Amino acid sequence: MTNYQLPISAFFAGILIAIAGWGFLANPELGMFLFCVGLIGVVKYRVKLYTGTAGFLTGWGDVLPLLVILLGNIVGCMAVAAVSLYSPLALPEAAIGIIDARLRVGWLGTGLLAIGCGLLMSFAVDFARRNRDLSDWLPLLFAVPAFILCGFPHCVADAFYCCVYLFNTTDIPWGALLAYYVSIVFGNFIGCNLYRICTLSTIHLNS
Repeated sequence: MTNYQLPISAFFAGILIAIAGWGFLANPELGMFLFCVGLIGVVKYRVKLYTGTAGFLTGWGDVLPLLVILLGNIVGCMAVAAVSLYSPLALPEAAIGIIDARLRVGWLGTGLLAIGCGLLMSFAVDFARRNRDLSDWLPLLFAVPAFILCGFPHCVADAFYCCVYLFNTTDIPWGALLAYYVSIVFGNFIGCNLYRICTLSTIHLNS
């Protein structure tokens, strides 16, 4: 993938997840399951999503592209959030409720919770990418509702919620908002690589 293709791919992935997030804000009960559509699109079109990439890095040279992917994802979410300003649905109220709840938990708590999301995302994406038969998609169909039901933050979905929040709020606690968001980015990264850490530990103990 060339230098200009990577941010475009990441931008499109951000759009897919943001639209899934839009559905969740509109109806959390149904949206919890319909959110899968966003991740299915990411895997099927092979576009670059932060949580679909962070658990499969091969070396330090992949770190900068990963940051480019995250930035592209955020810009894609921002674009969809801008369009959401024209929606008659009560999206702002739902987004403000989510972000206010995250801020009450604090940066440490949200960062720890984000580890669970990262773990589930690497698990789901790993199977879906194999695409040998329909059973490979089952982890994705269960993992996405699982992380939403558990309240585990997903840094790209939360980027969309944050953008909707910012576009509809005047009194913004910038410091707390930034701390919480950075913490879930790191939490997702740790969760995405938790299977590697635990697998290596198991191999070492059994050797």
